[in-house]
Amino acid sequence: MEVIAYEEAQKIWRQAFRESTVTDLKLELEIHKKLVNIFQVGDYYYFIFNCQDPQFEFVSDTVETVLGYPSEEFTLPLALERIHPDDLPWFLSFEQSAVEFFKQLRPDQVPKYKLRYDFRIKKANGEYIRVLHQVIPIHVDASGLVLHTLCLHTVISHLKQEGKPVLSFIGLEDEPSYIDVNVQNVFSSKKEILSRREKEILSLLIAGHSSHQISEKLHISTHTVNTHRKNILAKTGLSTTSELVAKAVREGWV
Repeated sequence: MEVIAYEEAQKIWRQAFRESTVTDLKLELEIHKKLVNIFQVGDYYYFIFNCQDPQFEFVSDTVETVLGYPSEEFTLPLALERIHPDDLPWFLSFEQSAVEFFKQLRPDQVPKYKLRYDFRIKKANGEYIRVLHQVIPIHVDASGLVLHTLCLHTVISHLKQEGKPVLSFIGLEDEPSYIDVNVQNVFSSKKEILSRREKEILSLLIAGHSSHQISEKLHISTHTVNTHRKNILAKTGLSTTSELVAKAVREGWV
């Protein structure tokens, strides 16, 4: 799933940004200026995102304090892989909405907006926390194309534990803000998260069968069944079989 997410995210970003002739980046002062406009309510880390060649160009050392990953190991593919499976479609939809929003702004308006939404991300110890993802342009060319952004993740698990992610565009310097933007189409990948065998096992779990009963029906060992069950939980970001069955039935996975 993480490979699919990375490919889809790159498609979204690449459709918005083209090559620029600007090479002299004086970002340090701009970062400090922009940080003043970013709400920080808890532990946080930040990074610089290259929009032309999607990658993190700098990650603050505080990512290790917050998530447990050394800054040099916290790459874009890893970050996407660690987003909660339920929140990943929202993330991709919000990024698509952001591309469309910034495209319709005048060049002088682009630096005056920040993007804000929340999602859950997995720490190195396997625990999920909710972060407020805030993005603000720090390098924009003459035509209004965003070349680099400053992204800040603030832990808000103590403020919001449940509920769907929410997208907002916050205007700076007297520009209007757009709060809780309605995203019409939540992104959904056409590719399956679960393999054929995993879906077979999930169907039997929903029917109330034990691992031993499933092993007899599918003519595989109980150990293999349990391995598949662990993989299903890992792929879906769930902790227990009861959570898995409830979600699978509710959302029609099988």
